[in-house]
Amino acid sequence: MTGPLAIGVDVGGTKVAALLVDSEGKVRDRRLVPSPADDVEAVTRTVVALVAELLADHDGVAAVGVGAAGLVSREGVVRFAPNVAWREFPLRERVAAGVRVPVAVENDANVAAWGEYRFGAGRGTADLLVVTVGTGIGGGIVIGGELFRGANGLGAEIGHIIVEPHGPLCGCGNHGCWEQVASGRAIERLGKLAALEQRGSVLAEMAGGDPSRLTGPDVTKAARDGDPVAMGILEDVGHRLGQGIAGLVNVLDPDAVVVGGGAADAHDLLLEPARRAFVESVEAPTHRPEVPILAAELGNDAGAIGAADLARLRTTT
Repeated sequence: MTGPLAIGVDVGGTKVAALLVDSEGKVRDRRLVPSPADDVEAVTRTVVALVAELLADHDGVAAVGVGAAGLVSREGVVRFAPNVAWREFPLRERVAAGVRVPVAVENDANVAAWGEYRFGAGRGTADLLVVTVGTGIGGGIVIGGELFRGANGLGAEIGHIIVEPHGPLCGCGNHGCWEQVASGRAIERLGKLAALEQRGSVLAEMAGGDPSRLTGPDVTKAARDGDPVAMGILEDVGHRLGQGIAGLVNVLDPDAVVVGGGAADAHDLLLEPARRAFVESVEAPTHRPEVPILAAELGNDAGAIGAADLARLRTTT
C-alpha cells in the first residue's frame, strides 16, 4: 500500500459517508449512513462513530478530513450553512475530541474541488475552478496548485453571487442568488411550474396530479427520455449555469472548469447549454485560450477523497 492512509468524511444533508483513502486517491474501505442533518450534535456523533469504525479496522491512518456544507473557518468552525442546521459550531474541535488522529474540517465544495484537482477531471491543471451543482451551487478554486480559502477560510461561495436581485428567496436570506437559477433547486422549481401550467404534459403525469411532488431528478429523467418540456428546463438552467461560469472565468482565468454534483448527472443535457452560454458570455472568447468545461470524474466520492487528501497533506508536510 502506498503512503499513509487517511479518512475522509463527507457530511451531506441526507447522508454521511466516511471513506478510507490511500495517498493515490484510491478508496480502500467505506461507511455510509443517513444524516441527521437537523441535529448538529447527532451529526457529530455520527461522524465520530464512522471514523472510530474505520480506525478500529485499519492501522496506519494519519489523519481525518471532514467536508461540511456552509461557511467553514480556518479553525474548523462551521459558522453558517444555508441548507443545514450549522450555526457557529466547532466541528473540528468536537470531532477531534472523539478520535485519536489529527482532524481537519473544510467546506464540502472545497474538498470536492481538491479531490477533482488531485485525482479527477482536474489532474494536470495548476489553476482550476470546480462548480458543484446539487440542490444549490458550491465552488472550489485551486490557484497555482494551492486551495484558495480566503483570509478567513470562507472563500469560493460562488453560489451566493446575486444574479437576479428580485429573484427567488435563497436559504442564505438574499434573493436571486446564482444557485437559485442554475442548480437542482431551479430545475425542481421550473418542473413544478410546468406540471402546474401544462396539465397534459409528461411532467404533470409524473407528478400524479400534485405538482409539489415533482423533484429535480424527475425532471432530469423526463429529459433523458426525450420530453421536450423537461429538456427545455435543463436548457434554461444550463444557460444560466454557463453565464455564471463565464463571469467567474473572467475573474479567475483558470486552465479548466470542472462541473460536478448531483444535478450534473444530467450530463450533456445540462453541460452543452452551459458550454454554449459560456462562449456567448465570456469576455473576448476568440482572443483567449480555450477554457474547457469538463464533467467531474469522482462522483459522490469527490468530497471524501479530497478531504482525506487535504488532511493527510497537512499532517505529513
